[in-house]
Amino acid sequence: MRISDVLRGKAESAVVTIAPGASVRDLVALLAEHNVGALIVSSEPGVVAGIVSERDVVRHLHANPSVLDARVLDIMTPTVHTCTGADAVTDLMQLMTEHRVRHVPVLTDGRLSGIVSIGDVVKSRIGELEFERDQLDHYLHQN
Repeated sequence: MRISDVLRGKAESAVVTIAPGASVRDLVALLAEHNVGALIVSSEPGVVAGIVSERDVVRHLHANPSVLDARVLDIMTPTVHTCTGADAVTDLMQLMTEHRVRHVPVLTDGRLSGIVSIGDVVKSRIGELEFERDQLDHYLHQN
């Protein structure tokens, strides 16, 4: 299975982004509004400048309660692990495990085209396993 297959199976394909200069308070509002765990930081459409997650907010909030008034740029992760639609889901699972990330932007020709979460990966893997089970069950009971 490829990343492009996972993206096709998502109910919502739009990627929510936030500007690096936006406040962390605005970030929290967008996370809640869109019911997502991370946003791509971008100063122009299609360009990934970083990623920022609920985890980033919580860790910085613990260290500094006034972080809500800081800029997203101050708490984001600037080095972003990415994938393409042609990449295998198993490779993405390995990347997510090795780097302990839960959200990976998908690039097409170097431009942001989607985002895959660990939940998307788990859902697609469960679908694959159910299909295989059904095929085996059909094979065993066809006589």
